[in-house]
Amino acid sequence: MNKITPFLWFDNNLEEAIEFYSSVFKSFEAGEIRRFSKAGPGPEGSVMTANFTINGQEFTGMNGGPLFKFTEAISFVIDCKTQDEVDYYWEKLSADGGQKVECGWLKDKFGLFWQVTPTILIEMLGDSDREKAARVMQAMMQMKKLDIKGLQDAYEG
Repeated sequence: MNKITPFLWFDNNLEEAIEFYSSVFKSFEAGEIRRFSKAGPGPEGSVMTANFTINGQEFTGMNGGPLFKFTEAISFVIDCKTQDEVDYYWEKLSADGGQKVECGWLKDKFGLFWQVTPTILIEMLGDSDREKAARVMQAMMQMKKLDIKGLQDAYEG
């Protein structure tokens, strides 16, 4: 079976991104780094592409320059079991020029979008009691960083 690997276009800051993500994610593994030769098109010796793994998900990054930017149309979900995990990823990924958006979404300093999501949220939204699920949705829509206690309070009514 073919595997699918997200391929991310960075604005000549892939090496910095790898260093950043390795400091944020405890389960991070750097893979092969390929550098430009004299033939270019980037400066000789600078990173062209690199493979890395975050929490078991493989990625390939490329230093492609400023032509293309990340958008909200693609985001990566981090499933968090506890509020401490939500708080950790929310603060780390939004630091140093990142942007806290809403409903658990944020943009990191490289422009990549993340959803920092408590696992229990998905369970509550999928509850067969649609009133409970609607209250949770309403509460979530009022939050930037998701608050498990606030979501649970909405769920309980």
